Amino acid sequence: FWAGRETAAWSVPKGEYGAEEGAEAAARREFVEELGVPVPPGEWIALGEARQRSGKTVTVWALEAELDLASVVPGTFTMEWPRGSGVQQEFPEMDRFAWCTPEQAAERLIAGQRVFVDRLRAQVRGAAASPDA
Repeated sequence: FWAGRETAAWSVPKGEYGAEEGAEAAARREFVEELGVPVPPGEWIALGEARQRSGKTVTVWALEAELDLASVVPGTFTMEWPRGSGVQQEFPEMDRFAWCTPEQAAERLIAGQRVFVDRLRAQVRGAAASPDA
């Protein structure tokens, strides 16, 4: 359904978690599951939460690190496809990965996640303005 779409179709790696795991631990787990590579070392920057159209709340962090997109091997999930067929098929968690500008990210991300681009921009501006930067 989402394969090959550009505008308002991309998403950050995400998934569900229970109270025993916590949001940050789930984010680390989902990164590994969806991208197939370890989380790079570095300081996590909290970008907060946003409620999605589905009613779910997404919590996002940013991380400044090196990541070679050629090393990414997406995980897979299984679902019935076509719907109602009784046939189970396996699909990649993500069909593409890309580095992009904040403007490209805001255009590509689903509407409920665009707020994270604005929050990251504010964090970067704040860090650049800091006398310790």
